[in-house]
Amino acid sequence: MSKKSVAKEAEEILLATDMIQLGARLQVLQAETSLSYDRLARLYREVKECSPPKGMLPFSVDWFMTWLPNIHSSVFYSIYRYLDTHTPAKKSRALVEAYRLYAEQADGGLGTPPGEEPVLSFTRAWMLIRFFDSNLLQLSYCERCKGGFIAHAHDPQAGFVCAICRPPPRAGKTRKRRTTSATAKVASTSPRAAASGKAADADSKRDAIALTQAGVAAGKLAKGPAGRTRSRRAANVSLHDTPELSPLASSGALSET
Repeated sequence: MSKKSVAKEAEEILLATDMIQLGARLQVLQAETSLSYDRLARLYREVKECSPPKGMLPFSVDWFMTWLPNIHSSVFYSIYRYLDTHTPAKKSRALVEAYRLYAEQADGGLGTPPGEEPVLSFTRAWMLIRFFDSNLLQLSYCERCKGGFIAHAHDPQAGFVCAICRPPPRAGKTRKRRTTSATAKVASTSPRAAASGKAADADSKRDAIALTQAGVAAGKLAKGPAGRTRSRRAANVSLHDTPELSPLASSGALSET
């Protein structure tokens, strides 16, 4: 029985920890390390303080062809290819370092709103490299900006225009509308807005109580059967119009003859 190196195992644990912090799934960890499923699941709970998500990994080459994922994926793969070629980081370690650089660029620019995950998740970035290794994708160079962008394998290179130089008609409008609505929601739930809402509710309750008390006073001043009838009608109207009444009104003082 071969003995497993302690240093190698420690290196794999550190690699798995870095991947978990970046959002890797257990399937990715099993493919990149030799650790058992139980140890990886326990490590995931220690790092994330929650159970690992279940389900299949995203397997779609066409997702990388849409305009915004294509831009983000092209940026990430260019970083990964440079690190894997010109630095000591190789394969899994290059994947981790490249995704960290991509996440920094996505957070610092306008590509990712604050508080949201980058467009390209770590799992999709890992799948992207596997698609390139399987010759399902290639880099095509735009004839306008000369940049390399992800495209289907064996697509013609001549006449290729990237998603930045020729964006679709509604590019960014859906994301901008979602960001605007989220900003408005945050503003509506701010402490100042909540305080103003509470003040408005207090004012409406105060007006309802004043209206009810005025109806009670008018009913007591009225003389004769006709006056009592009018006071009862006024009290009934105020009961239906005001959803929240004072304790005086709810105790039956409006029906007093």
